[in-house]
Amino acid sequence: MYIYTMSKIRYFLLLSCMLFSFGNSSAQNTSVQQNQTALIQPPYLKAGDTVAIVAPSGILKNRNDEVAQAVALLKSWGLNAIVGKHVFSKADHFAGTDDERCEDFQRALDDPKISAIWCARGGYGTVRILDKLDYTKYKKQPKWLIGYSDITALHNQFHNEGFQSIHALMCVSLTKDLNDIKASLDTFKSTIFGNPINYTLEGSTYNRIGEARGQLVGGNLTMLHTMLGSQTSIDTTGKILFIEEIGEYKYHIDRMLQSMKRAGYFDNCSGVLVGDMSKMRKNTTPWGTSVEQLILDALADYDFPIAFHMPAGHEKDNRAMVLGKSIKLKVEKGKSTIVFEN
Repeated sequence: MYIYTMSKIRYFLLLSCMLFSFGNSSAQNTSVQQNQTALIQPPYLKAGDTVAIVAPSGILKNRNDEVAQAVALLKSWGLNAIVGKHVFSKADHFAGTDDERCEDFQRALDDPKISAIWCARGGYGTVRILDKLDYTKYKKQPKWLIGYSDITALHNQFHNEGFQSIHALMCVSLTKDLNDIKASLDTFKSTIFGNPINYTLEGSTYNRIGEARGQLVGGNLTMLHTMLGSQTSIDTTGKILFIEEIGEYKYHIDRMLQSMKRAGYFDNCSGVLVGDMSKMRKNTTPWGTSVEQLILDALADYDFPIAFHMPAGHEKDNRAMVLGKSIKLKVEKGKSTIVFEN
């Protein structure tokens, strides 16, 4: 009788554990599915559409020519351009006060005649206006956000509001001879007009081989790190994270990656795509490894693929990418391929 009773107890305990595990697994699968819900894709541009040029970050001191060149470039593509009221305003480090920069960006968000918002430059300052923005009217008539670097803060916010955006060059990225940035311009134009873009990347001995599929998210590493713990931080579950950086010490890169790691940022990530790590600063105490090895070491606890040599970031060759769009990433030592899915 004792043996029989204990057997029944064990049976019911086992059954209960199985049911709990099944329920818990279903909840996890649902969570992953929710995180991979397709984001809304704003309408791609067509001839006659209007692009608003705004400056949500750093001051545009002596950059009038680049903005004028950007307006001319858009017109050469059959697009209209309007320049925000406060683009050339000055408030110490910034292109106008927080309220002025927010005013320009909010007007661009709300105006139904605007089809894309092109940021004039990055620098620093976008994070100061994030909580002032209202997406109520934008959601009724979404439009593309275009930029990189400090604009990563806005890319994160657009993603969490449920919309795709474009990581690409900005007005101050333009050069006197546009042939110097032909690849960047070609992919920029293709992207905003909705033409397919796919990439085959140069191989790297540092590549961690594998395949992944998921929404492409990310941008500037410092900005992603800055967003940690806020409503603007992105849940990377099932997603492929792109990172790039400029002007940092290697130990700063490691510190940010370690901090993000401890916060669980990479726990359910599907893959990592590494762009340019530009103008790395030299510390008096040498780090001892390449920045590629630094990234591999920081992410050694994960088994997702890692691809290097994505030409995007703070270099002339800054290829456009649609953030929030699903991609297929295949990483080999000899090359990596990125296919943006329809």
